[in-house]
Amino acid sequence: MHTIWYWLPYCMRIWFYTLIGNYMEEELITMDYDCGFSNDNKWFRYRAAAIIVEEGCVLFAGNEIDNYYYSIGGAVHIGETAEDAVKREVLEETGVAYEIDRLAVIHENFFTENQGSLKGMDCHEIAMYFLMKPRGTKELQSDSYTQGVKENMYWLPISELDKYRAFPTFMKEYLQKEHSGVEHIVSNETKKATKR
Repeated sequence: MHTIWYWLPYCMRIWFYTLIGNYMEEELITMDYDCGFSNDNKWFRYRAAAIIVEEGCVLFAGNEIDNYYYSIGGAVHIGETAEDAVKREVLEETGVAYEIDRLAVIHENFFTENQGSLKGMDCHEIAMYFLMKPRGTKELQSDSYTQGVKENMYWLPISELDKYRAFPTFMKEYLQKEHSGVEHIVSNETKKATKR
């Protein structure tokens, strides 16, 4: 009988627990679940990410499994704002509480993953990229892990970003210019990134 609860849709379980006043499953009620889903060979995620620039370098993460660098950030939790998510993710990954300057980019990203747990899946990610206020130092207190693998932080020189396999790829061009508003960028692995 207990397994029937795992067959009920997530929202129905929350409604049921709220209706009867059973708050014993605290994690269920606080909704620390990522905004995303997978279905068959498709995967979707709503993500918040940071653009952190210090002394002519931009901060990226990397690990021993993946052969590329990736932006600082992660999935927005259900019930969490993108601003709160990016502050949480930056603190988790860098050990430093950066402040948000402004929303810089809304990125729609379509790609097929070729490694890791998403290998072979058609992926669709919507990410809010926030420019963070510089602190005047590259010093971090990182002790971050992703899927059980230690993450390392890398300050990549903006002027040499094209020499690195770093994602999102729009970052190379974006950081070469000054920006004042929010940009909408759509990337597709079969097409060049387009600004709208």
